[in-house]
Amino acid sequence: MADYIIPFEQLGLGDVGRVGGKNASLGEMIAGLASAGVRVPPGFATTADAYRDFLKHEGLDDRIKQTLAGLDTDDLDQLAQTGDRIR
Repeated sequence: MADYIIPFEQLGLGDVGRVGGKNASLGEMIAGLASAGVRVPPGFATTADAYRDFLKHEGLDDRIKQTLAGLDTDDLDQLAQTGDRIR
């Protein structure tokens, strides 16, 4: 099973692909700036794998793909309506 939750203390800029830029930056701040007095609240990141596996487990990934099929990305109204349906 993949690690779906990672404490900030274990993250750095090399983890952007796994947890996103903001979470990776928080980990980097803890590692590199704590000695300078920069305080970061304790916390954790959920991984992109956690999100993807959730979508797949619930069958949402296929439903999203079906909803996006044939989407005209130049049609702003259709984009908004499709986004609403997916949310």
